[in-house]
Amino acid sequence: MAKLRKMLGHADDPEIIALMRLIETQSKATLVKWSLSYARDHFLPIYEAFNPEDRRPEAALNAASGWLDKQVKLPDVKNAVREATNAAKEAEGHPAAQAAARGISVAAATIYSPTGALGMTFYGAAAIAYHREGLEQPAEIYDQIAHEELNKMLEALQAVAITDEPNPVKINWNC
Repeated sequence: MAKLRKMLGHADDPEIIALMRLIETQSKATLVKWSLSYARDHFLPIYEAFNPEDRRPEAALNAASGWLDKQVKLPDVKNAVREATNAAKEAEGHPAAQAAARGISVAAATIYSPTGALGMTFYGAAAIAYHREGLEQPAEIYDQIAHEELNKMLEALQAVAITDEPNPVKINWNC
């Protein structure tokens, strides 16, 4: 088996650039809702197929959702995110599940780090590609799936994006 990358996609991919530009125009609430929804629908099932008894990634999504509803305090979300990150570390040797847990934890962390909205796309693309194709494909196959998935993520954000959002996030991409 070739060494698999933890994330798929590159900062200069057209889909990533389009995601970055759209993310910059949206509020934190919009980004959090999109990230949580996408992670719950697309990444959580991958992780749960690997470890159906481990509720830590789902708990991170629930905690971040609770924060949006003003039912959960930020320190509790940070603890849940840390536990989802630990779940990812413990999934070593299972690249699809590990990438899914990473994508989930970064999606939940979007409440305090808006760049997580982009970070989850890289991990999520890897989770989906490895889950769909297994672990023995050439890099080109995974990269093609990543491009398809990144476009789906862009379309999902476009579907919920607020035109002329009055309170866009302030982001320094550092890339």
